[in-house]
Parts: sequence; C-alpha cells; structure tokens
Amino acid sequence: MEQHNFLRDPKIYLSLLIVLVVTVLLFPEEGKFKYNYQKGRPWVYETLLSPIDFPILKTDQELLREKEEKASEVIPYFDYDNTVANLQIRRLRTLHGKNGIDDHVLYYIMESLYNIYTVGILPPMDNMSTVGTIVVQTDKRAQERPIAEVYTPKKAEGYMKYYLSVSFPSYDADSLYAAYHVSEYIVPNLTYDQDKTNLFHKEAVDYISPTKGMVYAGQLIVSEGEIVTAEIEQLLDSFKQEYELTYGYAESVFGVGVGHFILCLLIAASLFAVVYYTKKDVLEKRKTFYFILTLYVLMFVLTVIIRGFNPDYLFIVPYSVFAIYLTMFFKSRYVFPLYAVMLLPLMLQTGSGVQLYFMNLAGGIISIISFKYFNKGWSQFLNSLFIFLGLFLTYMGFLLSGDGTLSLFDGREVFRLVVNSLLVIAAYPVAFIFERLFSLVSHFRLVDLSDTNVKLLRELAQKAPGTFQHSLQVANLASEAAREIGADMTLARVGALYHDIGKMKNPQCFVENAPAGFNYHKGLSPEESAQQIIRHVDDGVDIARRHKLPEVVIDFIRTHHARSLTFYFYAQYCNAGGDPENKEPFMYHGDLPRSKEQVIVLMADAVEAASRSLKDYTPESISNLVDSITGKRLSDSQLVEADISIKDIEIVKRMFKERLEQVYHERIAYPTIKKS
Repeated sequence: MEQHNFLRDPKIYLSLLIVLVVTVLLFPEEGKFKYNYQKGRPWVYETLLSPIDFPILKTDQELLREKEEKASEVIPYFDYDNTVANLQIRRLRTLHGKNGIDDHVLYYIMESLYNIYTVGILPPMDNMSTVGTIVVQTDKRAQERPIAEVYTPKKAEGYMKYYLSVSFPSYDADSLYAAYHVSEYIVPNLTYDQDKTNLFHKEAVDYISPTKGMVYAGQLIVSEGEIVTAEIEQLLDSFKQEYELTYGYAESVFGVGVGHFILCLLIAASLFAVVYYTKKDVLEKRKTFYFILTLYVLMFVLTVIIRGFNPDYLFIVPYSVFAIYLTMFFKSRYVFPLYAVMLLPLMLQTGSGVQLYFMNLAGGIISIISFKYFNKGWSQFLNSLFIFLGLFLTYMGFLLSGDGTLSLFDGREVFRLVVNSLLVIAAYPVAFIFERLFSLVSHFRLVDLSDTNVKLLRELAQKAPGTFQHSLQVANLASEAAREIGADMTLARVGALYHDIGKMKNPQCFVENAPAGFNYHKGLSPEESAQQIIRHVDDGVDIARRHKLPEVVIDFIRTHHARSLTFYFYAQYCNAGGDPENKEPFMYHGDLPRSKEQVIVLMADAVEAASRSLKDYTPESISNLVDSITGKRLSDSQLVEADISIKDIEIVKRMFKERLEQVYHERIAYPTIKKS
C-alpha cells in the first residue's frame, strides 16, 4: 500500500462514525450548566434571577457539622409494657371492701395511677439528666417524647401526693399515701432497649436532610458584578445541580443533543488527529486502529455506567490501566497524547469531571513511566503505589485550592483511590485478550520470543548453526543501534533473531553453514544460484506463519533484503557476458522497510555479513565497509519509505563501527616454548 492510501480507506471513517454514534447515544441526556464562577471573584454575567424553584443544598461543612451533632446526641429507646398497669390496678382492686378503706379514695388512686401508667414510668437510669428526648414504642408505633412529659418513680410519687392533697383536703396526703401503700404500685412500665437505641442512633446520623430551604422562581440569585461570596456560591451550586438534572435537559432536548454531538465529534476527530500526527502507520494496520477506538469506547461506556450508578464511584475506576494497555503495544511518546484525549469525556460527564480528569491524567502519566520498570511479580505493587501517590497528590491539590484548608478531607475518597490503584493490577490480564483479538504484540511477547531457548531458534541452531551465530551478532548490533536512536530495542532484537529462519530449509546453500571444501553452487548457473538464495525470504515467511509468529516479526523477514540484488551472483552473470540490465532474476522481491527497527536490521544484517569477508580489521577498513554498505542502500532507494532520518542513520553507522572494532580488535599472538 502506498503511503497515505489509508486516507482513502472507507473502513477508517466507518469505524470513526460508529464510535461517534455510540458515544452520542450513550452520552448522559442532561443539560450542562452554562455559567463558570468562583468564590471571591465577581459575577461576570448578567443579573441572574432563578427561572425555577429549587432547594438550597447544605455545604459539606454543614452536613459534617450536623452529622457530628447527631453523633454526639444519643436518644434512648424504650418499649411500653401494657401488662404493668393492668397488674397494678388489679392489685389495688383487691383492697375494695376491706376495713378502713374508703372506696372513693381507692377509685381516685386507681384512676390517677392509670393516667400515670398511660404516660409511662421510666426505670432508674444514670445520665438521664442530660437527655432531652426519648423514643417510646407502643405496640408497633414509635414516638419521640420530651423526657419532661414522662414520669420517673419519684416524679409519679410527687404527682400522687399533690393530687391527693388537692382532692381530699380533709385528709393528710402523706397519711393517705402511706395507708394505701401507693408506692408499692408505682412500678416502671418503660423498658430500655439498647439494641434499638443503637439502631435509631445510626439511622439518625445517617439520614440528614441535604437541603435547608428553597429559592423560588423570580428570586434574585446574584447581581452582575457582585462578588461571589460563600452564601452566593451555595445558591449557585444548588441551582447548578437542579439545572443539570432537570431544567437544562427539559429546556431544549434538541439543543442538548446537538451539543453532545459536537463534543463527541471533536473528541473523535482529536483522537484521529493524534494517531495521524504521532503514529501514522497505525492507520495502515486497521486492527491496531480498531484497538485504540475500542479502548476509547470502553472507557466511555465504563464512565457512563459507573456514573449512572453513583458518580462517587468514578474515583474507583482504574483509568490508569488504559494507559498501561497502550504502553504494552506502543512507545511512551505516542501513549501520552492518546491517553489524554481518551480521558476527555470524563471531564464532560460529571460535576467533578475536571478533578477526575487531572487525577487520572497524573496517574496515567506515572503508569506510563513506571510500568516500563515495574511490570513483573511483586514489583507490580510498586507500580500501583506510584499510581496511588499521583492520584492522592492531585486530590490534595484540588482540596487545598478550594479554601486553602483540609476541612473537606474525606477518608472514604482516599480509600477509593487505594482501591483504584489496586484494581490496576487486577486489570493487567485483559491486555492479553486485546493481544489476541487485535493481533497485537506486547512487550512481554517480544521478550519471550527473544529467548534463544525458544523451540524455533533451537531448531535454527541445530540445522543452520552458522546462520544462528550470524543472527545473534545481527541481534546484538541491532538492539544497540535501536537504543542509540530511541527505537524499540526488544523489537529490533527479535526481528534480527528471526530474519534468516528461512535458511533452515536449505542450510548448505549458504556459505556460513557449508562444511569446509563443500560448494553447493558448483554446477549451477548464476541465475539458479541467485534463485536458491532469494528463496530463503519466502521460506522464512512460510516457517514463521506455521509457527504462528506475530506479523510484526514476519515483517522483518520480508524487509531484511528489501529489493536489493544478490550482488555476488549478479556480478558472476555480468562477468560471464550477461546483460547488465537483466537484474530481475537476481533481485529480492521483499518489502521496503518502513520502521526504524526494520531499517536497523537490514543494515546490521548486511554489515555483519560483509564484515566476515574483510582481510584486516583496522578501524579504517571497518569504517569504509560500513560507509560503503549503508551508502549503497541509500543509493539503491531501499530506504525511501522508511521513517528514519539521515541523523539517525549516521548514529547507527557510528555505533556499528564502534561495535565491530570491539569484536574484531587485534589479539595477542601467544608465543611457543622453545625446546632445549
């Protein structure tokens, strides 16, 4: 595919359209508050009169203060016992008709006691003097009562004596009280219930009204130019919440929908632009582009679902793991802008969106850096710890920027951040699902393939030992060169190790594997010999596919000779009188290298092979060899499609020269011992 042909690929735009439709349909159907304000600064808009009735929300400090007050105020819970009054009244009736008993006084005592029992008599208890209210449950109904309206045994005794003195002034009240043994019939009928007290206390603490009054339609909220005080900010916050939940949506469904469409379109376009301007080749590999879009939609859907359940739980969602997924398959310099754009919907979908965005942006940046070093075993917990610190510090920054204090510090928020960072570890395995679904190759897979104990490399070492040693040398050169210019060292090493596996099919065709004195090409024409040599590229692709090597590794097999000539046999052909214009039988039909890693392996392969033919290994001869081979690749237009600069090529050349000088340095000739 020629460069930029992907811009004409309708599937690219169809996939973007699908993403746009999904995000627009899932976008929360509510309006967005159109005013920006900050406490201590003037109101820059026109005078704002409330267009609707809305409740005034209490501030977090007010709710916290009320909760503390409720927590310090324990209301005792009592059960009312009907049987106590009935039992004591029946006992009094047994006095009827006895000597010395005035039935009129007896009935008055019974009636007064019944009234007292109806109100309730408390048992003796400590610390009741500080209690203002109690809860009394009669049958299935619980009712709060001031403690002053309920009797204690002592208070009931005083009540009885007083009313006896008033009702029977001709008698001594104390004598009547003693004669009828009234104190024996005053028994508490309210029973303290500790469990219900605790439950009632917990419910009282948990339920605190979030509002404290109303603002009615037409009422002034804030005047133009007025400084936004704490009270005005509270009114604006209350109006904003009501507006976003009801009024903003109801005012114009169509307008809100158009706004959501524009925002989603801008984010999708930004995502495409980031891919186009940072890693254009992703658009050629559609599956890789689909992977990026899938991550974006997954983040969007996850945000919508969690937000609908409880917006506070968005602090638990491990968005940083999406940065890690990208880091597994792309270089860090591509990951950051992609991740930053993918997070944008988070800023739009919730009231604390700005805080959530910057917290997870900080966590993502840290994960991009730390995951490179802490990605195995227990070190993953270190990575998780660094992510938590990034989230926590950003949280503290927003907290302090509010009013300069930590009065709103909430331990539950910190706990959510801890869960967030731990979930990052739990979400790691999902990356391997993405690897299979989108035919991607993670850093971990490349590390596994670079192990020379892999079955395919062991087979290469057994069947073509010379080629295996050559591949090891090329891998060393390529990985060092990749490090020098900031390319992927592991990918370059893996590509170098497998670039010549096609030689296993016919190892003795290649001089490095032929035994001493054996010439495979004896009796073959230059054209036939060239075709035998060229075949190892197609054979290598076939072997790689059978062993299910990733496509990114197979690309090195296709590109390591690009479209160069098998010059040795081409020269033989020309020297034997052949037509120099007839290059086709001697030309490789591979792909031109695109990436820096492919260019490095192509150059390292040619330089390492040619270095074996040098007669002496002086710095001058090595330098001339490297310059000659790389210059030929440039003059033959083998690198015209490569994403590599002349500066990078010069750095690679310098590194090749230094490495070859170290490998082929002059060695000491050991002397022999003379015989006496």
